[in-house]
Amino acid sequence: MIYINPDIDKFDLQEALETVSPQRRAQALRYRHERDQRLCIAAYKLLQQALHKEYGIDELPQFIYNQQGKPLLEGHPEIHFSMSHCRMAAAVAVSSQPVGMDIETMDHYSEEVARRVMNEDEMRQILSSPHPAKEFTRLWTMKESLYKLTGDDHGGDIAHMLDNAPAYQFTTFDYPDYLLTTCQELHADSLDL
Repeated sequence: MIYINPDIDKFDLQEALETVSPQRRAQALRYRHERDQRLCIAAYKLLQQALHKEYGIDELPQFIYNQQGKPLLEGHPEIHFSMSHCRMAAAVAVSSQPVGMDIETMDHYSEEVARRVMNEDEMRQILSSPHPAKEFTRLWTMKESLYKLTGDDHGGDIAHMLDNAPAYQFTTFDYPDYLLTTCQELHADSLDL
């Protein structure tokens, strides 16, 4: 299931900081800018909401981290999640199968940057699209969601991260100002987003 909060400015940050785990509060306060603190807290609050609604879990989520640095829910190895945020929204995906998810705004497209992070086929897709910024963002969120699922950056070769993409299922959700993409392995018994 996917949970999104596009109203990042509509909650009391100081009050919200008191309702999250000390671990998450410390992480949020490491950000210098209030906007980043809000996004960090909003993503955590979405995870709390998802865990309550989908699994009946009311305790504050605590994270442990695997070798690639991916956060896992302490005490709940059966629940998989991925958190992401962009300038305009925070999002969380929760699943009984491993999942990666990324959300990005569509307002920062640069062909020069695209050529550094996309392979030739992807560049053809972007340049032939009636909406290059949207196509770039779609491909970028696919790469990020795959990375969040696997923890493998292909040795830093971002341009070729999707070369083995047929082994994964990507689902992209199109919103007016941002795109969100989830990634799960195709061979998973049941994809449940």
